[in-house]
Amino acid sequence: MSHLLFQLSLAAYLAAAALYTVFFISQKKKLHAAARVVFCAAAGLHSLNIAARYAEAEHTPITSIHEIISFFAWSLSCCYLSFRWRYAVKNFGSFAVLPITALMLAAAAAPQAILPLPPELRTWLLPFHASISIVAYACLSLAAIGALMYLIQERQLKRKRFGFFYHRLPSLDALDSLNQHCIGIGFLLMTLGMSIGTVWAFQLGGNRGLGWHTKIISAMITWLLYAGLMHHRFVKGWRDRHAALLTVLAFAAVLLTLFFLLIKGGN
Repeated sequence: MSHLLFQLSLAAYLAAAALYTVFFISQKKKLHAAARVVFCAAAGLHSLNIAARYAEAEHTPITSIHEIISFFAWSLSCCYLSFRWRYAVKNFGSFAVLPITALMLAAAAAPQAILPLPPELRTWLLPFHASISIVAYACLSLAAIGALMYLIQERQLKRKRFGFFYHRLPSLDALDSLNQHCIGIGFLLMTLGMSIGTVWAFQLGGNRGLGWHTKIISAMITWLLYAGLMHHRFVKGWRDRHAALLTVLAFAAVLLTLFFLLIKGGN
């Protein structure tokens, strides 16, 4: 059942991506409404897929490459829908749906067999640490998407070339507000996830459980980058191109951390 639901959600995401792309070019409101409905249907089917896989595996489905990527895509979808409910950011869906669809295609290419859970992962801390961390990365992904849109729009304004993108992108203030909100929530969740992970590491074997392996080092570097970004945004009042560039740079560290997480999931 979970495999069928995954295939249906993938098809719906592909349809939503196509509709959003055509809408972004044509700017026809009916296409936007259709794209939004299809995307919500895709997210709903994906939620059922996650629940079905949980029932089949009898543990939180975030322990293999397929599960991690799929859960990341699902988190990104849910975070986008929640932020869209609060912020009306013009054409944000046209940008957000593309990485979600790409992640679903990557998950579809990975082995989808349900594997036995290793002994060290049989703990109540697993769903809290892993799911909170991945949702945090989803929020930070949206911040990076908003930052890229900000840089494109800022470049249009700076060069006074009010062309294709200018009329299709939201204002710089709207993008900055979205960026600030996403980073604030993402950083809070990332801190919580790392704290739970530290408790789990000590539970596994005291100080030895912390081990300075690549995933932990990468996660710490990511946290420090976003801590610096939070400091500059909320203390020094950065609200311009520099904040957007730092957001994109920090997100590169997120991708590196996810890469090491996928390596661990594959092993």
